[in-house]
Amino acid sequence: MAYQRLQVGRAAAVTPGATTATIPSISTADGSGNNGCVLYVGGAGDVQVITVGGDDVIFIGVNAGTFLPVLVKQVVAAGTDATDILALW
Repeated sequence: MAYQRLQVGRAAAVTPGATTATIPSISTADGSGNNGCVLYVGGAGDVQVITVGGDDVIFIGVNAGTFLPVLVKQVVAAGTDATDILALW
């Protein structure tokens, strides 16, 4: 059975960026080997992400106060109008 971690140890505000902007990795000192993070969405809207597996998806109509339990390495500005997004590790 897989172990699911339910608590986070770190958090940071996320500014949706261009396709080259990624969320910093805390898994390695040099930022390589990005294991991704989960997201908290404070303000309702759509959220476009790139997952650690390389999938480009848009979560449509995310409610305020929602946790997205998907390992994300990037939030893309083009498809994101949700606000107050936090990266959680």
